[in-house]
Amino acid sequence: MKKFFESLANVWKIEELKNRILVTLGILLVYRFGAQVTLPGIDASKLANLADQTGQGIGGLLDMFTGGAFSQASVFALGIMPYISASIVVQLMGMAVPYLQKLQKDGESGRKKINQITRWLTIIITLVQAPGYIYNLYRTLPQDAFLLGFNSFAFLFSSVIILVTGTIFAMWLGEKITDKGIGNGISLLIMVGIIARLPQSFAQEVTSTLTNGNGGPVLLVFEIILWLLVIIASILLVMAVRKIPVQYARRSASGEYEQDAMGGNRQFIPLKLNASGVMPIIFAQAIMFIPAAVAGLSDTETAQSITGQFSDMFGLAYNIVFALLIIVFTYFYTAITVPTNKMADDLKRSGGFIPGIRPGIETSDFLDKVMSLVTFPGSLFLALIAVFPAIVVNLMNVQPNWGMFFGGTSLLIMVGVAIDTIQQINSYLLNRHYDGLMKSGKNRKAVA
Repeated sequence: MKKFFESLANVWKIEELKNRILVTLGILLVYRFGAQVTLPGIDASKLANLADQTGQGIGGLLDMFTGGAFSQASVFALGIMPYISASIVVQLMGMAVPYLQKLQKDGESGRKKINQITRWLTIIITLVQAPGYIYNLYRTLPQDAFLLGFNSFAFLFSSVIILVTGTIFAMWLGEKITDKGIGNGISLLIMVGIIARLPQSFAQEVTSTLTNGNGGPVLLVFEIILWLLVIIASILLVMAVRKIPVQYARRSASGEYEQDAMGGNRQFIPLKLNASGVMPIIFAQAIMFIPAAVAGLSDTETAQSITGQFSDMFGLAYNIVFALLIIVFTYFYTAITVPTNKMADDLKRSGGFIPGIRPGIETSDFLDKVMSLVTFPGSLFLALIAVFPAIVVNLMNVQPNWGMFFGGTSLLIMVGVAIDTIQQINSYLLNRHYDGLMKSGKNRKAVA
């Protein structure tokens, strides 16, 4: 532990890294402040009904991703989610639209144009979602909560403009973190919003467990241990790789160690156990919204039953369908994001080959086969992590808000973003001849 704190102290010895961390913290503070600013024209003291609506279920999930801004009727109520939706749409369209495929191959200039397309699509999506959010406020809040009058066009127009502006500003903050700070800005904004809900959710669980006699301190300690074990399992899911050995026809005589030290060719191809990240969960979650939305258009008994089952995030039917969709989307997203053909071509051009496998098509088929075999346990593990909140809520009777931190998108986002940020900090330390955060932290100039 002492060595870890020594390494942490070394972070502040690197001026550029220190400035980047301070910029990141400052921007995150601005974002959290904006999440507490209520839309003009709404009485902030009369948001209790909205808070009840987002206390659990799908509303609670949306509120978690926005760091409580959704339930506060904040200027950041839609958060960064429209930008995430736009990014997913552009990525999927890149498989079918030749123009986007060309941009993806144009390097930095193509990336800038794709980013510009994503920004415009974000505005369009927000313009669609913002009136829906205002309509939900009309249905949820009492009429006297609207200071400009109930169903007022002035309130509707101004609020839509503010919500769109809030999302654009949040998107800009995320991009500034990526450019001037440390880590991926958009992911950090989501992670901070999720973490902001953690203390309140844990406090509710402590009150329920200790005050209401729902298990006592022994159960609370067991929940904390289980939570830490789930975090460790999530880290293993994110970090696990299947190493495919590679040999090269031409090698430097300087030796393998020097090759590694100078950034030479790696001797294996790392195929990740979970190459798709949290995207299958996000896709599956979006699909799960559809049955309840469609059934809600009808007043029949069957439609109401479907609405009830697909609105209960902790119900059996919901989680069975949810898990199956995650497995399917894991294979789908892995297939479109892991280019085994390109990997085989790059390997052939660099003079490398997999022992026992011919370069070219056979290598591509081999990588595709191994990727499929690796994805199967990865998809099962991902589905288990995704439905684990429902398991602990139903079997251990934990509070729904606290149960959301036992798995699902929220936990995987926190773990993934934390690992990515730590890796970036490590790269700065290693480039300045310091060991990483998990090493001794001493200056390595003498041995470099």
